[in-house]
Amino acid sequence: MTANNKWEETSTIKYSTRSRKGHYPNIIPETNKSSPLELFKKKPKLQLSSNAIMENNKETEGAVKEGNGNDSMLKINENIQDNKDETTIKEEKLSPSPSKRRHIKIEYDNTDPPNRWSEVLGNLREMRKNSDAPVDTMGCDKCHDDSVAPNVIRYQLLLSLMLSSQTRDQVTHAAMQRLRDHGCTVENILATSDQKLGELIYPVGFWKSKVKYIKKSTQILIEEYESDIPDTVEKLCKLPGVGPKMAHICMKTAWGQVTGIGVDTHVHRISNRLGWANTKSPEETRKALESWLPHELWSEVNHLLVGFGQQICQPLRPQCATCLNHEICPYGVKYINGELKGTKFKKGK
Repeated sequence: MTANNKWEETSTIKYSTRSRKGHYPNIIPETNKSSPLELFKKKPKLQLSSNAIMENNKETEGAVKEGNGNDSMLKINENIQDNKDETTIKEEKLSPSPSKRRHIKIEYDNTDPPNRWSEVLGNLREMRKNSDAPVDTMGCDKCHDDSVAPNVIRYQLLLSLMLSSQTRDQVTHAAMQRLRDHGCTVENILATSDQKLGELIYPVGFWKSKVKYIKKSTQILIEEYESDIPDTVEKLCKLPGVGPKMAHICMKTAWGQVTGIGVDTHVHRISNRLGWANTKSPEETRKALESWLPHELWSEVNHLLVGFGQQICQPLRPQCATCLNHEICPYGVKYINGELKGTKFKKGK
């Protein structure tokens, strides 16, 4: 190639197959006999091409000759509007899409109750009438010492809730028993070393983090609440390691006030299986349930569903065949019919 015509050929890039050693694809140049000026002229524009404008003008001129008065002007305006619409469509196609989807806030105000929910609730009560689940004898409200002062009872109820997160009731109850034998008061727990406190609560889930939460929260109780616990959900949630579920349950067990539904993994899972909620997190489930469930049932639903989840509606291999709601529970119907992925249930002959 000579120096005079070096701009007559420009290279385009074509990628070949990947090499054996995993290097970048080889670049194979191809020629495209176009000067930079011609390439610039070929650059797409948002406006209409000259041919389209000429054809449009011919149509409008014909319309003027064939029509008369307002009809002619109306057709001209329609053609002009069509051109604008076409340009607008092109601009919208070329506009970049947002990198992130706008967050949609979920609201549950004035939600209609699920179908046959009262029948489902009655069946749940029937299946739980013996009160023989672990939560009935070793739940967070069964871990405190009734013989101590009221503020100490409230403190022990709070600690049992903090320990119960991601932990079975049997393990929580045993850990609280060791704490009570050690001396489960605000002053004594704060004076206990982190190592000793960890030995007392082990093997609860995330025990190392809970040692820090218990120590920090206990210090706050002494400094701000005169060795008692907060009496509102908002103040309880400000304590390290305390969330909405613990706060609402603590308000019920420690203060005798029903401020909301305590939703743990059992309540969250079962509510979605029954069709009582369609949510992704326990906090969303709480809001969904509180939007339609009568307030007088709020204090019952946590204890009812937790025991039901421990005995029948387990996370894996739920006993849908023995559940009284298997014909009206959306999940139970699909599970028994083998419509769920990974379902191994087989109907009896």
